[in-house]
Amino acid sequence: MAPSTDPSTVIDDEVRTLYERYQEAESDAERHEIALEMGRLDGRRHADVYDAPESE
Repeated sequence: MAPSTDPSTVIDDEVRTLYERYQEAESDAERHEIALEMGRLDGRRHADVYDAPESE
């Protein structure tokens, strides 16, 4: 798989973009929304851990 299409690379790029937006945000509300988006990306990145059965 080419690095540009690797899902983890895509997410890394999205996180980098969100972080830049967060740094440039002018209000707490805008920073809050961006932080929520970052959390969703983190969830996608670690979905296999979150989806693991509780019995493991």
